[in-house]
Amino acid sequence: MKGFDGMNPIIIALDAMGGDNAPGAIVQGAVLAIAEMPVNILLVGREDAINAELEKLPNWPRDRISILHAPDVIETHEVPTTAIRRKRDSSLIVGLKAVKEGQAAAFVSAGSTGALLTGATVKVGRAPGIERPALGALLPCRDGFTFLVDCGANVDAKPYYLLQFAQMGSAYMTKALGIKNPKVGLINIGAEKEKGNMLVKEAYDLLEDSELNFVGNVEARDVPLGSVDVAVCDAFVGNVVLKYTEGMAKALMGMVKDELMADPVSKVGALLAKGAFKRIKKRLDYDEIGGAPFLGLNALIVKAHGSSNAKAIKGAIRQCVKFIGTEGSNNGI
Repeated sequence: MKGFDGMNPIIIALDAMGGDNAPGAIVQGAVLAIAEMPVNILLVGREDAINAELEKLPNWPRDRISILHAPDVIETHEVPTTAIRRKRDSSLIVGLKAVKEGQAAAFVSAGSTGALLTGATVKVGRAPGIERPALGALLPCRDGFTFLVDCGANVDAKPYYLLQFAQMGSAYMTKALGIKNPKVGLINIGAEKEKGNMLVKEAYDLLEDSELNFVGNVEARDVPLGSVDVAVCDAFVGNVVLKYTEGMAKALMGMVKDELMADPVSKVGALLAKGAFKRIKKRLDYDEIGGAPFLGLNALIVKAHGSSNAKAIKGAIRQCVKFIGTEGSNNGI
């Protein structure tokens, strides 16, 4: 398929059946993406359901979206190892297989995190030398983004895993965001080297002896301030930080809105500052980022939020395009 300016566009596979709002939001997100990006979409899932959603959306380029039929769906309540073994014709497994076989450069799913990680590890495979894949998330901070890793894959980690998370996170920020020699910090309960449990103490020594731009421990409050480019932790800590950040952003925007609408004078001020507030809201909007990449695999696999809307799916696709487009490579980190 030919894309913009006669060039071959990137092909992204989407799990059309994964997530709370599938397949509607997934299909809508695909159509939004092809309108803005040099990308073609491979929708993986039940062909009749996908076609029904596409028929609701007029005026999209018919040669930019294709369908790969997959009759089964892995539900979020299913045990990942059992599901990927029994449901080989599921949208998630068929999509991962398409990436492995070179039909697509990346795969995006809003389905089960556990099934996606397990399936990707089995079907796509770990990159050479990687002990455990990790889930990374771009968190908005004052001057850009901080990459939080791991935020969902390894609740029980070893010190050497944290070193590899830092290495992969640093490589991702360089490749995807163009940050040279990213600053790496280890999330801890204090800045002092001797603080924390045995995991972070031993990880600190490994990071200190590495070739990374390691700046030491950082507390959770430092993450949104942009003190580091990569914030490293195990998935238990990372997932708490991620979910709290999402909730706090929504709460803050709600509080600001309530106060701006509290009296006539505040409403006038809100009207005058409407543009600024819209920009702030966009910076805090997780849907703009869309998803979190799994690091340490042989291809780019992005986990979108289970409740993703069309905008979030478009954001996840954009993240794939930015990452792959830097070097034109289909390989993961």
